[in-house]
Amino acid sequence: MKYLHNYNIFNALLKAVCVVALIAVTAASAMGAELSFSGGRVIPVSADASTGLDKIYVVENTAGMTASYPSAAAKWSKWGNSGAAYAEPVSAAVSGNTSAYALADGDGYGITVEDGGRMHHFWIVNYTAYRVDFTGISFNEEDSDCQSLFLDITLHGQNRNYAINYYTINGAPRTLDRGYTLSYRTLAYDETAKAYNQVNKEEYLDALKATVRVDKPLCDTQFALSGDRFAEEWGSGEQVESTTYITNAVEAMTYAEKEERDNDNEQNDQSSELGGSAPVDITFVAAVTDAVRFTEWQLSSSPEFDTYELRFNQTEVEYTFTEYGTWYMRFQASNADGTCDWFSPVYEIQIGESKLLCPNAFSPGASEGVNDEWKVSYKSIVDFECHIFNRWGVKITTLNHPSQGWDGKYNGKLVPSGVYYYVIKARGADGHKYDLSGDINIIRYNQSQGQNVTE
Repeated sequence: MKYLHNYNIFNALLKAVCVVALIAVTAASAMGAELSFSGGRVIPVSADASTGLDKIYVVENTAGMTASYPSAAAKWSKWGNSGAAYAEPVSAAVSGNTSAYALADGDGYGITVEDGGRMHHFWIVNYTAYRVDFTGISFNEEDSDCQSLFLDITLHGQNRNYAINYYTINGAPRTLDRGYTLSYRTLAYDETAKAYNQVNKEEYLDALKATVRVDKPLCDTQFALSGDRFAEEWGSGEQVESTTYITNAVEAMTYAEKEERDNDNEQNDQSSELGGSAPVDITFVAAVTDAVRFTEWQLSSSPEFDTYELRFNQTEVEYTFTEYGTWYMRFQASNADGTCDWFSPVYEIQIGESKLLCPNAFSPGASEGVNDEWKVSYKSIVDFECHIFNRWGVKITTLNHPSQGWDGKYNGKLVPSGVYYYVIKARGADGHKYDLSGDINIIRYNQSQGQNVTE
């Protein structure tokens, strides 16, 4: 008896699994159910799964049109914005293995077809109730500003529906993308060429409005409006063009390039990408759009630009920073009447305080590349003069830049080991003055290498 009981349980479970599998197969086969139409033109549109709809059908005109489903046993019902739960039965004609429903008038409605215990939901759009004719584009300067341009679209049939709305099976409103295309030209910055070039721009509108906002173009252009996508597919789409719009919008792209130095005895300050050890040579460059008439690079010691140290009216400026502190540079571009301004990001340049250190020994000729040249260690030294003497007061050499060094030679020959003397006068970017003097000890080098020595 226990064996029979277990067998019955197993058999029941097996049947349950088979039923679930059958339901799953039926549900899978139900997905993507479709209607066919006669009497006019129809465009099918895929519906998002979250809507519960199998398909959306945009019908050019529901008058005289019939929807068919391939089942004589199908039951039809019609519903509106409350959802499929409130569907009401409608009559359908049967012919062979097909049932057909004569489409009702109206802007749009849901259709549910029940077949074999499965429910298939569709939404019908009566396009004739949504058709919008447009005949012109004009510019609404009163509402526009330096970034935005408002276009007034001349529409006919002001009581028509501009947006095509439909509803999910739960009664949630959705909007069907009508696919209007608004095209015009503007400028785009080319990073490679470091310049602005004209480009075509297209904006897609899911519905038409009497006023449309666009980013103000950066060049003079015409606007063209076409659509919608359903009318275009039927060959009845419209297109209008505006007159030429004269832009007043301005924009610029800027960059700064610092001249790099590779002085092995200079102390580099990495706290600022553009700054460091003075003098710092930086080139500032701006590329501007068509409507720009006024350009200015502005240098200030204030991050708010309360005051200006210098102003440059060109788009490219080469400037050498020789004073200690933090400096700020920005670019301004304006149109002809000054109604639109554009300011660049602010470039921060930090010039470090000065330092100057002098070594007291080196070994010329001992080992090439290793302590074989006498050089100061420095940062932000803007003026420099160094004289080196031997013990009898004979000037051996003069250095005019802190990056220069003495190789231990006089008149092309290595000097003898011993004590030599330097005298330095220098000035830092921070205004600090250096009056330095001291001794330089030349440690005996390897004379077996055959260097000539000057006494």
